Amino acid sequence: MMAAIYYNRVLLQRMLEGLHKQKVSLLIGARRVGKTALLREIEKATTKKALRLNGEDAETRELLQQASIANYTRLLQGYSLLMIDEAQFVPDISQKAKLMIDNIEPLHIILTGSSAFYLMQQGAPLTGRTLTYQMYPLGQMELKPVENLLQTRQKLEERLIYGTYPEVLTLETLQEKKTYLNELVNTYLLKDVFAFDSLRHAQKINDLLKLLAFQVGNEVNMAELGRQLDMSKNTVERYLELLAKAFVLYKRTGFSRNLRKELVKSQKWYFYDNGVRNAFIMQFQPLALRQDIGALWENYLLTERIKFHDYNGHLVNSYFWRTYDQQELDLVEEENGQLRAFELKWQTPKAKHPEAFAKAYPEAGFQVIHQENYLDWIGV
Repeated sequence: MMAAIYYNRVLLQRMLEGLHKQKVSLLIGARRVGKTALLREIEKATTKKALRLNGEDAETRELLQQASIANYTRLLQGYSLLMIDEAQFVPDISQKAKLMIDNIEPLHIILTGSSAFYLMQQGAPLTGRTLTYQMYPLGQMELKPVENLLQTRQKLEERLIYGTYPEVLTLETLQEKKTYLNELVNTYLLKDVFAFDSLRHAQKINDLLKLLAFQVGNEVNMAELGRQLDMSKNTVERYLELLAKAFVLYKRTGFSRNLRKELVKSQKWYFYDNGVRNAFIMQFQPLALRQDIGALWENYLLTERIKFHDYNGHLVNSYFWRTYDQQELDLVEEENGQLRAFELKWQTPKAKHPEAFAKAYPEAGFQVIHQENYLDWIGV
């Protein structure tokens, strides 16, 4: 195994800047994306005296069990920063955090969670008291400080196949990467989803993810997925919602401003990490042997674009666009009322601006994103 490399996560500085506020920071993201490592870096970088706890630890849950101001004042005596990793395992954590932040000063609390649905379900008491940060697998913008342009180009194929989970990037051999990703998807990534559904349909969820892995970049029909999996359309939609809240998948819907030919009810689903996508279908072949390079490129670029926008605080609505007569665009972004349209091409930088889109939205910019210009597009 290679020597450990420290990746300077974008969220480190952003979260440090918020520590002076009497607030609760929610750090959410999939398991193994680096939330615990980020807590350690925050603790090193701040001058605040920090108490770091783990919600999976029984003693931590016992310490926090008595929800009283007196108990929490004793616990936090001398501390101005409380960090609770895996906070979703602490019962009523949002109510307890509210009690602390409203009554103990100065105090900043950081709660991390691998499953959005646990923290967000309990999040109502914290309304107006939170700063929310989503952490992703490493973005290329975070890798820039530790590699030059030549290395970035050389490693592109590997990232399209094995993704950018922090530990994956530290493993030296491709076999180690495969083994890690298989362990990730089979043991860790869906742990909270299965717990939420009491393991009743674990195999169905795995089968759903495999079907979606083969349909990356294509529109997804809920009823058809239900028929293939022998479950109702409503059940498919519920599982997709859980998988989105567990940061495995994200959805794109069709864009329209009422042009009659536009498809708006269709959906596309993408994976937050290419390596996770490939692990579900056990396909780690080199690009030269693959038939799905276009899907890998599209999934990778769209996810890197999400990281770029989110980490820079851009408020952008993202869609795909297609008409009934098959004119289409991979991505349409809407920001402050302005439209930008993009086609994502692996092989050729040439693509026509769809006539129907150009006519309906003449003010929108259009750009083809390809291997020669994608780094600028994802903020590198």
